[in-house]
Amino acid sequence: MKTSVAIALLFPCSVVSLVPLLDGGKQMPKLYDGWLNDQIAKQASTGISNALSAGYDKIEVNFPAVPNVDEVKFGTPLNKKFGTSVVARDLGVVGGYTPGSEVSRELVAFANIYWAKKIAPAVKGGVLGGKNVACLTTENVSFKAIKKTGDVTRTGAVLSPQARQGGRSNEAVICVNPGGEERWDSIANAHCEPGQPFVVLNNAYSTSYDLGNKRGYEEAYYLKRISKGWVFRIFPGPWQAYIERPDGSVELLETYKEKPPLNQVATLVRDTSFKRYAINNDRYAKGFGARL
Repeated sequence: MKTSVAIALLFPCSVVSLVPLLDGGKQMPKLYDGWLNDQIAKQASTGISNALSAGYDKIEVNFPAVPNVDEVKFGTPLNKKFGTSVVARDLGVVGGYTPGSEVSRELVAFANIYWAKKIAPAVKGGVLGGKNVACLTTENVSFKAIKKTGDVTRTGAVLSPQARQGGRSNEAVICVNPGGEERWDSIANAHCEPGQPFVVLNNAYSTSYDLGNKRGYEEAYYLKRISKGWVFRIFPGPWQAYIERPDGSVELLETYKEKPPLNQVATLVRDTSFKRYAINNDRYAKGFGARL
């Protein structure tokens, strides 16, 4: 604390700029630098650490696994850059990211293993944490191609016999895209000891058609694109609604102490966008605010 105060007194103008380097900051990550410069990883790790310290052992972490997730099937230069310079390199994928390679064809699946690796130190309890960390997924990943898993001590497929039999004492589990939230508890019971951290990472769809989940999993880190904007939250902070402007920047519109209904946030952001920009805030239409 004394060191922080001393830095603030000596360099008052630079302290704010230092914060994102430490924990990623409290605002939503910058589009789309946050995927490339560790901002998302730092923010998610901060939220997870805070939630675990508060006594939560069932946690949801959800954000787009790649910068342009809606366009992942046909590819974008930004997704290629992310796959090449971040995912394939950090995971030590055999052969790297090349046209037609498995990591290029299954970029989201490999990206989620990358994110699991990045948050594993927080899930295990930090530098002094002694937990094993399993990363289990429902997605199509060739684990043999991944040579660097960091603090992830084992990998496997959700509910596979090998994954069930490989469970260890004092092990936390990161579960990638487990499916409808009505299955989460049964998956946790199959792979995780009671009281050990069970983190749902980047579930691909919601069966509750709302923000987050309704199963009591604490949303430690949440970033969701909605029409004309975003919803963002880091535990234990508030939920935030952002509008995405035609130039690709974002603006905070509203803050909520409790998780708001999706339709309430979506209506606010959409109506604000139309009032300000009419039809000139479309990410895809050339001449009407296209950013892709």
